[in-house]
Amino acid sequence: MNMRRPARLAALAIALAIAGGMTAHAADEPRVRVTTSLGSFVIELNPERAPLTVENFLRYVREGHYTNTLFHRVIANFVIQGGGITPEYTTRPAHDPIPNESGNGLQNLRGAVGLARAAGPHTGDAQFFVNVGNNADLDPLPTRWGYAVFGKVVEGMDVVDRISVQPTGAVATLKSDAPLKPVIIQNVTLIGGAPAEITLPAISPSTAVAPAQPAQAPADAESPAGSTEPPAEPPGQ
Repeated sequence: MNMRRPARLAALAIALAIAGGMTAHAADEPRVRVTTSLGSFVIELNPERAPLTVENFLRYVREGHYTNTLFHRVIANFVIQGGGITPEYTTRPAHDPIPNESGNGLQNLRGAVGLARAAGPHTGDAQFFVNVGNNADLDPLPTRWGYAVFGKVVEGMDVVDRISVQPTGAVATLKSDAPLKPVIIQNVTLIGGAPAEITLPAISPSTAVAPAQPAQAPADAESPAGSTEPPAEPPGQ
């Protein structure tokens, strides 16, 4: 009798079980479909690494906040940003901002989805952006906060690219980078399993996730010209 065969079969069974568990885990990650006037794309959310930001985003999804809003800021090879401006170019009311989770280790790579914010680190609320290129300047450094990534586009990146190259300019109250023909977010719908709802905390130093702290700061850690913002204009409110 070949004694190695049972051992090989056992090893194969273990490998298949592990693979099956990984597949099931991936399938359980919450996903949303963003349907726009130029097509749709799917975002897979990461509640393990960005629990507050994911819950914040899903709260707006459940409330229908994103229905009939715009991708109001698009820059080729940088980002597309939306979720807070109406087709009448007014700001849709939002909940209080949440703590910045940019220190979660997720990077602003092509296809990564992040939370837009104003100049202050803990000012993100409803607006989100999709990275069209690799934007390391939006990641945190020891000297500054970054822009929190909470998901990634897993289907329809061609639609994101299509949005990013629309002709832009000044439109209504927007001074630049606004699509001349409005790109409308028709709806954002949950299509995958959602995590259990959590209570979003008030912003305080104890709840905010600090910027990533590498073992040794990079040589160019000091922000250019003394600014606390990255060289490229960041996704703002």
